[in-house]
Amino acid sequence: MIVLVMGVSGSGKNAIGEPLAKRLGWKFIDGDDYHPPENVKKMAAGIALQDADRWPWLDRLNALLRKEKHAVVACSALKEAYRRRLLAGIADHAIVHLRGSFELIRGRVEARKHRYMPASLLQSQFDTLEPPREAIDIDVSLDVETSLDTTLSELTSRS
Repeated sequence: MIVLVMGVSGSGKNAIGEPLAKRLGWKFIDGDDYHPPENVKKMAAGIALQDADRWPWLDRLNALLRKEKHAVVACSALKEAYRRRLLAGIADHAIVHLRGSFELIRGRVEARKHRYMPASLLQSQFDTLEPPREAIDIDVSLDVETSLDTTLSELTSRS
């Protein structure tokens, strides 16, 4: 199974994804590590990515995920089309959607130092977000342990 942990910047994809993978004994993949340098430069400059920027990145991640039997991947995957592209050919998968208010997540983003994602791009992420229809929905105002327990319980009930 591939578990996609998705949401806007600052929603906690790595904070939830890494310990989730550890509890499951699976590989953790941070989608941000696979952005091409051009994407990183754009985001660092405060320029929101367009679909054309994302396709090669999502294709690269998909190729990587198709080689894995079990993995947790942290990836924004904000649009349904992005999730379809990322999970193409992967029948056994689950989506964990980390959701929270703009104010809560803005506070998190402003309080941290991301390697290239400025807080100024957060509104564009919320504008782009198409919440998934079938996902494990996690309220990020909850603490990490509660979020992990809820996610694991939901994953177990779906298997």
